[in-house]
Amino acid sequence: MRTHHTAAAVAAVLLLTLTGCAEVVTSEPRPDDKIASSPPVDAPAASSSADPDAARAAAGLPPEPKGPARKAFLDGLNAIDKDIVHGKDDKAISRGIDTCGLIKNFPGDMAKQVDQTNKRWTSPTHPDGHGQTKAAQILAVAHAAICPTY
Repeated sequence: MRTHHTAAAVAAVLLLTLTGCAEVVTSEPRPDDKIASSPPVDAPAASSSADPDAARAAAGLPPEPKGPARKAFLDGLNAIDKDIVHGKDDKAISRGIDTCGLIKNFPGDMAKQVDQTNKRWTSPTHPDGHGQTKAAQILAVAHAAICPTY
């Protein structure tokens, strides 16, 4: 499989190289050539610090839980098994938001939601997930605390 991907990548690079070489290089610009210019120095830069909640909303995901909702989510996970969060609260929040995406993307398909939750929620002592039962509990906690309207 790896050889197939490598061969395809090499073929793509060669094709691009050959295509680029096929163009005739002239020292005089053609009338239809446009000169590329860089943006003005005072032009606003693309926003790299965009509002994460707005980005999540655009992707159809809920905002990051704050205050009581955040506490309820983390407490719920720790009640299932302290190894689920394993001291990484922000990582757990991110995974919880992703879990809500599963609920939204696979409505009514509980088997798929649980399976994907199990694959997503790993820890150093559970690299293959926490099992189907705990995955279903994680899913329920995420649904209740982060995205109850899904």
